[in-house]
Amino acid sequence: MWRIMDSERRLRTRNGVVAGGLAVLFIVMVGAAFAFVPLYHAFCEATGFNGTVRRAFKVNAVDTHRTVVVHFDTNVRGLPWDFEPDVESQTAEVGEAKLAFFRVTNHSSQPLTGRAVYNVAPESVGGYFSKLQCFCFQAETIPAGVTEQFPVVYFIDPRFGTDDDTKGVSQITLSYTFYPARSAADAPA
Repeated sequence: MWRIMDSERRLRTRNGVVAGGLAVLFIVMVGAAFAFVPLYHAFCEATGFNGTVRRAFKVNAVDTHRTVVVHFDTNVRGLPWDFEPDVESQTAEVGEAKLAFFRVTNHSSQPLTGRAVYNVAPESVGGYFSKLQCFCFQAETIPAGVTEQFPVVYFIDPRFGTDDDTKGVSQITLSYTFYPARSAADAPA
């Protein structure tokens, strides 16, 4: 009888350890699922993966021997807005800070908030295309019937010309798409 009670006690202890381990594993997996999106975004921004543009805080040296034509593409999804660049393209020297403007018109009868996402093509350029200032870093609320203008300050990193994947690239497309955001306060940073 003593042996049966001892083996039952050991079995309950093992089951408790296994259940505790599974609970910890569950908590870790849920935490990892929530952490994956910001970690993936940080990875893409740091490496330029999938054409993700970097946010920069200063301009490096200018390479006057190489120019690139930057084309602007604009799109709107789920908002009654017109969104267009002031110019269709700009010629930029590698390393030169450039300023581009985009116009957004809200055709609805109420203020609406949108958030722009961006991308560059070809994908190999993503790690070299840097923005110093951009409306895509926050949600933008446009009053009803109003047209607003937004600036973008960008440059192409001088290392652009040293990469075998970008040596032959002479044209870049910077693409923005505005999506609805609930409000400026609710939109992710």
